[in-house]
Amino acid sequence: MLWELFAIRYARLETRTRRENFLGVDPHDSAPMPIDFYVWLLRAGDRAILVDTGFDAEEGARRGRTIERLPREGLAMLGVRAETIADVIVTHLHYDHAGTLDHFPAARFHLQEAELAYATGRCMSYAELRRPYSVEHVCTVVRRVFEGRVLFHDGEGEIAPGITVHRIGGHAKGIQCVRVVTARGPVVLASDTAHYYENFLDYRPFPIVHDVEATLRGYDRLRALAPSLDHIVPGHDPLVMERYPAPDPRLAGVVVRLDAPPRPLAR
Repeated sequence: MLWELFAIRYARLETRTRRENFLGVDPHDSAPMPIDFYVWLLRAGDRAILVDTGFDAEEGARRGRTIERLPREGLAMLGVRAETIADVIVTHLHYDHAGTLDHFPAARFHLQEAELAYATGRCMSYAELRRPYSVEHVCTVVRRVFEGRVLFHDGEGEIAPGITVHRIGGHAKGIQCVRVVTARGPVVLASDTAHYYENFLDYRPFPIVHDVEATLRGYDRLRALAPSLDHIVPGHDPLVMERYPAPDPRLAGVVVRLDAPPRPLAR
């Protein structure tokens, strides 16, 4: 089965700098390097699958971020109602990937077992490790578990024909990427296993990290899952909006098609 694949931008942080985005760079490097926030829609015929659920305005306010639109509003721009989504892949439980879960009342949530164990375990007693998590989001996931609406994966798993998840680790203990078979071949949604192209191209980790070695090995894994570097899509890079075409000119800057070939990456 071939899938259409879309990135939907729901928020942006303009004030980010290079020194905040990479380990090992000059700590005085204050060059601007904005960060975009995305969710991803996978669609084949009448079936739609969502990857991640973003965050809402309340969570954004707590963290100094302003959303441009709720993820469900971005989906509506593509003619998809949040209430009809039956499957949501949650790549990991950081605040910007696992909020607004209640906006998808019919969904089953696909999650790595290691991620929920980590987010509810002893490591959350350390402020630095729990900082990217929202206790409300994690508790919501636990409630979905008790409702029988969480499907756990341990390593690799198939969500639907042509869609697989692969535990990578590194940025978060149970983070997973998503491999999607499209008309241009398999596309790997890195999510936060690689925030920017520069992460996996230059093996330069993002500073929020659970395990640096696992992060670096994760870049190897992304490359092994993809037929080329152009088939890897990072999770937060504004260049995604520039490299891929919008499905409709009216959606430019908000939605792009990842199943279309990208423009060359300037290096």
